[in-house]
Amino acid sequence: MPAPVVAVNALLASGQYKPLLAILKGFRNGAVYGAKIRAPHSLVMTFLFRSGSLYEKFRAILEATFTHSKNLASFVFGYKTITTLLRWLQSEQLQYHSFIAAFVTGYFVFGKYNKVNEQINLYLLSRILYGLAKLAVKRRYIPEPQFSTFPWFAAIVWGIVLWLFEYERDTLQGSLRSSMTYLYDDSNVWHDITDFLIYNKPPIKN
Repeated sequence: MPAPVVAVNALLASGQYKPLLAILKGFRNGAVYGAKIRAPHSLVMTFLFRSGSLYEKFRAILEATFTHSKNLASFVFGYKTITTLLRWLQSEQLQYHSFIAAFVTGYFVFGKYNKVNEQINLYLLSRILYGLAKLAVKRRYIPEPQFSTFPWFAAIVWGIVLWLFEYERDTLQGSLRSSMTYLYDDSNVWHDITDFLIYNKPPIKN
């Protein structure tokens, strides 16, 4: 094994500089996870709903994947850096450190509007609303329901989103609107067997 690799392995095993190395590995994991999540999603959504040449589609996929990977890596790097500094300054880890670090980093990394950041922020919004409802029960701020609430949760979510789609669709996020158009509007239109079963719309004739 080459000497530099041996030296790096020894450093990693020693536990020295662990906070700094954790920041670097956080950056690495953010980049990898962002690419893993975005690439297949972007591939499917681009070929389902985006028009343009094959080159343009692959370029869009690569750009979205790069943006997601870069932003997630940057966020993890910034978050872990700030929490490490706060813990060092106060000689202990406090709960509000997490909020401050994420607040500051989120503003600079995910505060710039683009489609990728919009989707990530909306994804997190749905998760934290669900999590806060469960936390309220856990902390006994509200009584624990004596019946299954998930069917009612599903009913309210789907009732609201379909009402918005039918009557206020310009308020919905773009990719959701495209998906729902495909499901609910395009299924009302056909001309013959080809665009009833085989294609969503008649193939373009040259």
